[in-house]
Amino acid sequence: MKEFIEYLTAIAICSPLFFFIIAVAFRLLDNSAAIFLKHDILVDTSYVSADIIREHINSGDVKLRKSLKRALIFRKLHNLFMILMVISIPPVIIACFFVFK
Repeated sequence: MKEFIEYLTAIAICSPLFFFIIAVAFRLLDNSAAIFLKHDILVDTSYVSADIIREHINSGDVKLRKSLKRALIFRKLHNLFMILMVISIPPVIIACFFVFK
């Protein structure tokens, strides 16, 4: 049973880092600025707001619409995993205090 608790502790300690790495991967997949530049739409920053993406989803060709919808999904997944990372930090800290007395 002690080995199982040590195994769970190792997983718990690494879980925020795991969520962060997944969030970074989804942020890298969200290349909405490159999509805009590829379709000759100028943007002033590499982080395009979701409102601008939604604007161009409603007014654009099919290929642009599909690419922007995918970028918006990646952005939402990025935000989800960042929230999961922040939520998983306090339980890890509390678990470390109880396990490593």
